[in-house]
Amino acid sequence: MEQLKNTGEGIVVSKLVNGIVIDHIKQGQGYKIFKQLGLDTLEDVVVLMRNVPSRKMGKKDLIKIETDMEVNLDVLGLIDPNATVTYVKDGKSVKKVRLTLPKRVDGILTCKNPRCITNQERIANVRFTLVDEESKEYACEYCEARTRL
Repeated sequence: MEQLKNTGEGIVVSKLVNGIVIDHIKQGQGYKIFKQLGLDTLEDVVVLMRNVPSRKMGKKDLIKIETDMEVNLDVLGLIDPNATVTYVKDGKSVKKVRLTLPKRVDGILTCKNPRCITNQERIANVRFTLVDEESKEYACEYCEARTRL
């Protein structure tokens, strides 16, 4: 990926040759995804664009990653189930994934109930099940307390 260029009509980022594009991110959620995926620790080129004009969304965020890393789709789906992930190889889109809110997540959320055993003992990969799609609430497998990301 080449450098960013300002054409007077906004910043233009060159085409990605090999990597991942996370697009259609709700405005303001790009940085949250950036941190949750650990993109701040990558040595590869990563571009986070915020408040990008969009005909469909008004404004959106966008992330371009110049590497073929493993992306946790559950984390992405929790933060923004309407985002899309496009895998690029040799300058061409080879796979596009439309995210959804995951029905079940393991090891991502933490229980909000201070008396839950998961907050008293070290329990790895606690499972949460989606109980309310509209509010994005998940129930803890141990105490059934509801939580969100």
